[in-house]
Amino acid sequence: MGRRRIPETHGLVLLDKPPGWTSHDIVAKLRKMLGERQIGHAGTLDPDATGLLVIGVGNGTRLMRFLGDMDKTYACEIVFGSTTDTLDDSGTVTATFGTGAVDVAAARAVIAERFTGEIMQVPPMVSALKVDGRPLHQLAREGKEVERKPRPVTVHSFGVEATAEQNVLAARVRCGSGTYIRSLGADLAAAMGSGAHIRRLRRFTTGPFRIEEACTIEEPVLLPVERMVAHLNSHVLDEQALDDTLYGRVRDAWDDDGPWAAFDGSGALVGVFERFRDTLAKPTVVFGGR
Repeated sequence: MGRRRIPETHGLVLLDKPPGWTSHDIVAKLRKMLGERQIGHAGTLDPDATGLLVIGVGNGTRLMRFLGDMDKTYACEIVFGSTTDTLDDSGTVTATFGTGAVDVAAARAVIAERFTGEIMQVPPMVSALKVDGRPLHQLAREGKEVERKPRPVTVHSFGVEATAEQNVLAARVRCGSGTYIRSLGADLAAAMGSGAHIRRLRRFTTGPFRIEEACTIEEPVLLPVERMVAHLNSHVLDEQALDDTLYGRVRDAWDDDGPWAAFDGSGALVGVFERFRDTLAKPTVVFGGR
């Protein structure tokens, strides 16, 4: 077996994913364009969805776990009157309902009562959540359906507006990690005695990253790896602390909240510390060495 190649290209790509591409397609394309195998993303987007995809390249993949629990903002349209097997408009219609005008005030009242704050949500069968080591969407493609336990998710805001189509609401959602927007649309309709699916799902933000910063797959822009820890509390290390860090030694924890990004005097990222045994901080990701 050949020796694994050391990553040579490092950083962050904020990409505006076009429709028709899977998140895996985007990663495969970037591997060819950037000449780097070690690439990963945070927060899968469905093929029909568009918007912000946060991607780590090279050593940037080692920082992806510090981006996984970030809040996200989405927009979509909720189409009342029919449900589909995928909960979006790419699926097959499974049931139809009356298609009268949606009462926006009633929808807002139901949302305020049942769909904001910490709620329980059943993951859809077309999600990437794994059961016995297999993603649910793989099982769904085989015609299988398995029991999914409700999980707590957080919905910070869920706004809806009328559109030119009487059975369609425009929605905008800010939510915590692990929230399924397609399930929110379906569950809202069910709570109103109807059925619905979503369409035109688009992600605008992931934590501090915004769609306005995003590049295209045709012209990817590699940002410095330091951008991936800009949301963390940070500290500049003196020479002794720098030496200790590069050897993986623990130190006293800082007074502010971790994890902590550690930099050298030139502003280069040295590593990330996490709390260890209450009063200590341990470098769990270290760049460079001596």
